[in-house]
Amino acid sequence: MSDRDCSAWSASIRWGTLTKRKFVGAGIGRPHSVLHSCLTVGLITMGLKGQVALITGAGRRIGRAIALRLGAEGAHIIVHYRSSQSEAEGVAAEIIRNGGEATCVQAELTSVAEIDGLFAKIDERFGRLDILVNNAAIFSPTPLGQTQEAQWDAILDTNLKAQFFCAQGAAPLLKRSSRGRIINFASVGGLQAWPTYTSYCVSKAGVIMLTRCLARALAPGVTVNAIAPGTISFPEDAPDIAERAIRSAPLQRTGSVEDITNTVVYLLGAEFVTGQVLVVDGGASIPM
Repeated sequence: MSDRDCSAWSASIRWGTLTKRKFVGAGIGRPHSVLHSCLTVGLITMGLKGQVALITGAGRRIGRAIALRLGAEGAHIIVHYRSSQSEAEGVAAEIIRNGGEATCVQAELTSVAEIDGLFAKIDERFGRLDILVNNAAIFSPTPLGQTQEAQWDAILDTNLKAQFFCAQGAAPLLKRSSRGRIINFASVGGLQAWPTYTSYCVSKAGVIMLTRCLARALAPGVTVNAIAPGTISFPEDAPDIAERAIRSAPLQRTGSVEDITNTVVYLLGAEFVTGQVLVVDGGASIPM
């Protein structure tokens, strides 16, 4: 399938003229096949061209993958980092090398003053923000009887408090956009009890309710949704993590970063979805 065919499909969707007869008659094939192919090449999200997207914790792992994907889709990416400066600069450089636009910005998201300063800089530099992806998080064990107050506070402040205050800081900018979007990262840990990671689970459960509250508070101008990943594989992870996940998942594999970035792209395009949590875990959290 050619880019020209996809362009024709995209234009027809835009004007509401997609019909089976039109595409079969043109030798393009079945409409759902056209849809699948165009989704693959990213024409569905061409609306990201010229939009500004802030991804927190974008220097590594899932945040990095989201930044690269949205950069490829045409958005100007604000690559946030706390301490991973070299990694964040590498992400921005890769986006630019691939023909996109990116800017790095440092902020300590456990500080409300720094969050407010971050959004003031975004307003001054760009005058707009269309997408906020609240991705930055801490995942570390906090078993009962062995957890210090500082550990608890660091996880709750990074994983939950920061998401609220980032949304609060972003809201005035997002409301100026014709289609403001917030995507919060929760976790299956917010739906299940992992006693070794109690504070993490509490923080991610809070993200789920925060998402619902923000969706009501910011409607109709801004949609707010959450993604709850299961086990997503990275090369640096210990093999036994994937092995345990595969045993518990009906789809018998771990997730990939493409599974997550595809979900992000879906939510950015969804006009009638807000306040929802999409669980991306291969079915591992299905009740027995």
